[in-house]
Amino acid sequence: MLVLFVALYFIAAFGLSYIPVNSDFTQCEKDSIEIYILTNGVHTDLALPLKNAYKDWSKNVDPACTKSGNVIVNYLSFGWGDKAFYLETPTWEDLKFKTAFNALFFLGSAAIHVTFYYGLEENESCKKICINRESYRKLINYIDSSFDKDSLGNYSLIKSISYGDNDLFYDAKGAFNLFFTCNTWTNEGLKAADLNACLWTPFAQGIFNQYK
Repeated sequence: MLVLFVALYFIAAFGLSYIPVNSDFTQCEKDSIEIYILTNGVHTDLALPLKNAYKDWSKNVDPACTKSGNVIVNYLSFGWGDKAFYLETPTWEDLKFKTAFNALFFLGSAAIHVTFYYGLEENESCKKICINRESYRKLINYIDSSFDKDSLGNYSLIKSISYGDNDLFYDAKGAFNLFFTCNTWTNEGLKAADLNACLWTPFAQGIFNQYK
């Protein structure tokens, strides 16, 4: 039964990732807003402008709170995932069975990793998407709704934790599992903004296949 379940999972993952959603989306040439999707080969992030007429993210996630304190940044990326996995597994060598098990089977909580950038360049791991204002507003709302907030609407910063000098972690809503991974979160964000996406994918490649 276990072998059958694993086989069906991977068949569904690869099969559904090739079924496009919002296939009529076309990138804007005028008055567009540039966003990016990033990957390290396993995990994906959504990268947006730090500030524009529609959203000033620094009011919610202040780059001055990073180790570097560098506020000369133009973009920031958002990556949703399992909190324990994020905080206890900075490298694959640090992965523990308990952390992986809890992450896969709805037993953990979630966090959002925010990284700040001066600029971003397109390459195989970084794809630029030019979108209109309505899609951008929808994407903002999707990301904002993923953060855990206090009674005043403030994001909940996880203090004294980072991977480097220009990133922060925040508590998030939801729970990572086999059927809703970090890449599913990214894919759902693209769907919510009416952008090219997969019907469903737990893997990074399914998303990037939509932007070849």
